Amino acid sequence: MPSATSGFTLYGDAPGAGVPSGLLGVGNSTLDLPTGRIELVHPRDALDQIYQQNFGWGGTEPPYWAQPWPSGIELAGAVARADVGGARVLELGCGLALPSLAAAQCGARVLATDRVPDALAFAAHNARRNGVRLDVAQCDWSDPWAAIAGAPWDLVLAADVLYLHDRLDALGALLPRLVCGAGEVWLADQGRPPARDFLAACESWATVDTTGTADPEVSVHRLRRRK
Repeated sequence: MPSATSGFTLYGDAPGAGVPSGLLGVGNSTLDLPTGRIELVHPRDALDQIYQQNFGWGGTEPPYWAQPWPSGIELAGAVARADVGGARVLELGCGLALPSLAAAQCGARVLATDRVPDALAFAAHNARRNGVRLDVAQCDWSDPWAAIAGAPWDLVLAADVLYLHDRLDALGALLPRLVCGAGEVWLADQGRPPARDFLAACESWATVDTTGTADPEVSVHRLRRRK
């Protein structure tokens, strides 16, 4: 599928090759970045499954992590254009971990975290597939020991995580514990309804600088601690 980001291409969705045993029903996509190409293996037809489960209306959480969302694509592009070589980078709610893979491709030391083990399995597989070093760890924002243990981080990334009100209190409490000094948090968001109130609350401890992307629906919010 084409990305709205100028100079980027995300395409494919053919059966994957060389996928770990047990991972069935997968597709391949390719993301071209300024730093190189990322070959991405992901569950096929994840968006169809999300719709079939009516976005969790019946109590079962759909596989949101399994879809390459525009926010992840745009955040990966922002990371690829930045000077993150040698930086210590954390991604929260990584899903397929495109921003993490871009950071690792740039030479950053990256920990990708998610509360869903299947997401971490795909992230680790895609790191091996692309020949980059990527650490993964399971992390729930209400019990975020994996993220806090490595703090402070130079850069914290999260793409399209501001969509469920009931989890954002834990995320809001977590972010100030992850960066200090010149550390930054980059949140990519596709105009989800909870985002405005969440970012307003973050202004109690951080300055928030919002920039658009080549995708008119996606913005990147850069949070820096107030001096």
